[in-house]
Amino acid sequence: MTVLRVRRTGPLALVEDLGRPGHAAIGVGRSGAADRAALRLANRAVGNPEAAAGIEVLLGGLELEVVGGAVTLCVTGAPAPVRVGDRDTGSSYVARARDGDVVRLGRPPSGLRSYVAVRGGLDLPAVLGSRSRDVLAGLGPEPLAEGDELPVGAPTGDLPATDLLPPLRLPEVVELRVVRGPRDGWLADADRLVSTAWTVSDESNRVGVRLHGSPLRHRDPDRQLPSEGAWRGAVQVPPGGEPVLFLADHPVTGGYPVVGVVVDADVDLAAQVRPGQAVRFRWTRL
Repeated sequence: MTVLRVRRTGPLALVEDLGRPGHAAIGVGRSGAADRAALRLANRAVGNPEAAAGIEVLLGGLELEVVGGAVTLCVTGAPAPVRVGDRDTGSSYVARARDGDVVRLGRPPSGLRSYVAVRGGLDLPAVLGSRSRDVLAGLGPEPLAEGDELPVGAPTGDLPATDLLPPLRLPEVVELRVVRGPRDGWLADADRLVSTAWTVSDESNRVGVRLHGSPLRHRDPDRQLPSEGAWRGAVQVPPGGEPVLFLADHPVTGGYPVVGVVVDADVDLAAQVRPGQAVRFRWTRL
């Protein structure tokens, strides 16, 4: 059996697929890759189903040794430098790694999360139908650690004809489209969400992107909102007035007003924004 043996993890490396939908009633969120588009692209590039489990790598630093056979792999998302054995292959490229090769990911010049897909996917035990790590709920495979061995599954599809993919390109200021409501009326100045230049906090994680900027004002600071369902992309405004944009591992309920919801495709983009980077919102319609 072919395995990927972890030699280094970098700041954080997690096994992720497209998550475990349908369990909110028992308090379990969907989770899954923070940048779903990047994982889907990597899986398609190596002939996997889009939902196959891969590795989400925060700011590079991952090293994997191929043991027991050759593998085909691709790295997407944040454009980390990639070295396979003694060859610099780069990201967004379908590469072949031989038995004994070490795959190394450097620090990407932009973006936050890179995704490693290997042909056949990672064959780890599923929890509630998913191999994703949910950092809030503590479900799924533990964060990768030195010495871990990740079994590679059997291929199930044909390899595509292309081996070179379009790289991720992030603008200096990331603009996110947002739909109004459902609780924008609870704020005295909801439109300042789109007129303020926000900066991503270093307290951001897979649960949500915390934003610094001129705080929004609640109409009635003493009014309490009963907890209601939460979802990926919701922009929640706590009493302090600085928004939080929910990502993959958000809680299933929340008690702060949601001023807007980021368009689903743009939530993947939000997952690539680094602490200190500027974010702007733009109202849009469904």
